[in-house]
Amino acid sequence: MKNEVIENILTRRSIRKFLNKPVEEEKLDLILEAGTYAPTGRGRQSPIIIAVRNPEAKKTLREMNAEIMGINGDPYYGADVIVLVLASSDVHTKVEDGSCVLENMMLAAHSLGLGSCWIHREKEMFDSEKGKALLHKWGIEGNYTGVGALAIGYPDGAVAAKPRKNDYIYKF
Repeated sequence: MKNEVIENILTRRSIRKFLNKPVEEEKLDLILEAGTYAPTGRGRQSPIIIAVRNPEAKKTLREMNAEIMGINGDPYYGADVIVLVLASSDVHTKVEDGSCVLENMMLAAHSLGLGSCWIHREKEMFDSEKGKALLHKWGIEGNYTGVGALAIGYPDGAVAAKPRKNDYIYKF
């Protein structure tokens, strides 16, 4: 059976090398909108989505993430857009809610010919005073927990899927 949605899921890969080509605003808007339609616990819509294209802001995020990671490189792989997903710290489904938002956006990006990679350490970044100050500087008020981020851009080359493990599925 052929199905576009299933095909999109089966062919999406994490991209860690991007072309130096800007993502069109209309494509970014569709990706962000797809994130807003992710399921959330009790329909609370606890996450917020922050799309970062500003070079100075991206530099700050790269430095914060790299410091936590203990590297000097770019944890966002030079992507054109960094999309942060945070969720209300007061909601017990914050991680699940934010994870669904991230997955929706990864699938949307792939369907539009773009690549993405889920990046970690946003929890540590935005639990820090520097992270809280950055949100305040951006005019984002509230008590948020970082769930993850996406590096989004045009892929530089193809990535093959790893074979699926034999004991992934059990049916009874």
